[in-house]
Amino acid sequence: MPLTLTMLSFHSPLGSLTHPKPLQTLNPNPALRFLPPVAGTTYISGNDAGLRFREKLLFLEHDLGVNSLRALSLNPSLRSAPLSSLKSLSSLLSSFGLLQSDSSRVLSLHPSLLTADPSASILPAIHFLLDTVSIPFLDLRLSINRCPRLLLSSVPDRLLPSFNFLRGLGFVGRHRITARTTVLLISDVEETLIPKLDFVQSLGFSYTDTVKLVLRMPSLLTFSVEKNFRPKVEFLVGEMGREIVDLKEFPQYFAYSLEGRIKPRHTMMVERGFGSSSISLGEMLKASDGEFRERLLEMRLSSVGEKL
Repeated sequence: MPLTLTMLSFHSPLGSLTHPKPLQTLNPNPALRFLPPVAGTTYISGNDAGLRFREKLLFLEHDLGVNSLRALSLNPSLRSAPLSSLKSLSSLLSSFGLLQSDSSRVLSLHPSLLTADPSASILPAIHFLLDTVSIPFLDLRLSINRCPRLLLSSVPDRLLPSFNFLRGLGFVGRHRITARTTVLLISDVEETLIPKLDFVQSLGFSYTDTVKLVLRMPSLLTFSVEKNFRPKVEFLVGEMGREIVDLKEFPQYFAYSLEGRIKPRHTMMVERGFGSSSISLGEMLKASDGEFRERLLEMRLSSVGEKL
């Protein structure tokens, strides 16, 4: 007699094929129940991983004050960084005297610090500032805030060579590197510091005068030759008709905006009939807008009085 579907389902050891038993009620192989887990294996459910990632994002946003989306975009390694490492970093920065707002700014500017190995970059830089440069501990906060890149700079490849070069240049004694000038330490000697000194000398200054200028105004070594020095010198000589020697008396000229301060002040003088020799660079640039207008008015009245 031929087999029928009814007969097969009745006699099948797997149960009825017309009404199969749900999979969740099937017992697994008893031999597999008691196998120990593979060593080093961590089982994390999708929900747990998601919660941990969300917790990390909340810590970045609310505790560190960092834009998590921007940080993840600039530093993809942050995605796999454990929350514990971020908390340790926060505590480390706090131990240097940084406020929460300071850490927020530093980490927002340089998200790579969020996954940096403190023992390889941050701590060597801190020890260098304290022990070699002799920055007082209470000034660390100022130094880091002024130049967060110090924490990412290699001591043997960048900070130490620059420090030795600057000391040889004359940054010792009362001109020593301080928390306000540690920004100079991140500059490459061959590619940044020397070319800037060479440019100043090319203007006609002796080496001695060049050194005196940068010691008097260390920020000169932070300005770009092409974006600052050259266009301002060309305007000083070509448009204002002044002498290079004026820079020796007032090197702060390079710290003022060409478009926002220098050109407008020069235009005001020309419109009122005054030549470049009528007022010094310092008098022209240091005064506020109101004070400068008053100064020009006084000069105008004085000029009229002399003619009478």
